[in-house]
Amino acid sequence: MGYKASEQDMMAYLYGELEGKEKEAFEQYLLENAEARADFEKLKQLRSTLSHVRDKEVIAPPIFIGDNKQRPIWTIPYLKTIVSIAASLLIVILAGKFAGLQVSFSDNELKVSFGEQLPVSPAEITKPQLSLTPNEVQEMINTSLSQQNNAMQSNWTEAQKKLDASITKNLAASSAKIDNLIKESSLASQDQIRQYVLAMQTENTQVVKNYMQLSSSEQKQYIEGLLVDFAKYLQQQRNDDLQVVQTQLKSLQQNTDVFKQETEQILTSIISTVGNKNSLGVRN
Repeated sequence: MGYKASEQDMMAYLYGELEGKEKEAFEQYLLENAEARADFEKLKQLRSTLSHVRDKEVIAPPIFIGDNKQRPIWTIPYLKTIVSIAASLLIVILAGKFAGLQVSFSDNELKVSFGEQLPVSPAEITKPQLSLTPNEVQEMINTSLSQQNNAMQSNWTEAQKKLDASITKNLAASSAKIDNLIKESSLASQDQIRQYVLAMQTENTQVVKNYMQLSSSEQKQYIEGLLVDFAKYLQQQRNDDLQVVQTQLKSLQQNTDVFKQETEQILTSIISTVGNKNSLGVRN
């Protein structure tokens, strides 16, 4: 079923209220429908025009409600309210009259009573309590703190007693267990002790043998490795010495060749010099 955008969808897209798949479907509908695109452009132009119009204050016109019908006076709403309040007050007054309601105000007190009021003797009239002095307040605070400290001290003493009793009980139980273990170990027979010692000796002997075997095999491998490394070292040293000797021989051979060439050049120079002198002497 194809998607068809309504005017509400256009307004929602115009004011940025469409999101997600609804927005994508509406944009695709505008691309495929030229008529809808034209209507959307008209809405955009209308919004742009309205955005430039200034707001004006509008004064509400007076409303006159005419009622040509005559109504009874007791049906008027505000009169009905007044009559109901007056009736309620009358009922309250009559109830208070029959119940002997008495209301009095004296010494900043409002008293409401029912029936006849009995006379009060002067002895029953209590004087108002005076306010507490700072010393009395401090004494009350000190008394409260003392009571609290005593209560905390008693609680701490009781807790300490319970803790001591628990520690004593645990120590007694531990001591009893240790005594039982000592008794059980002391009751062991000599044969059991001998068997235990023999088993320990056998295990120790086997452990020592295994250690010696392992140690000898490791030492053998270590010595073989040392011998192999030493043989490699000797071979490398021999090769290095041969290279050095060969280098020295080559150097000696080169020096000999150079010395030979220099000697030949010197002899050739001497021979040529002597030959030139002899030729000059013969000419003279």
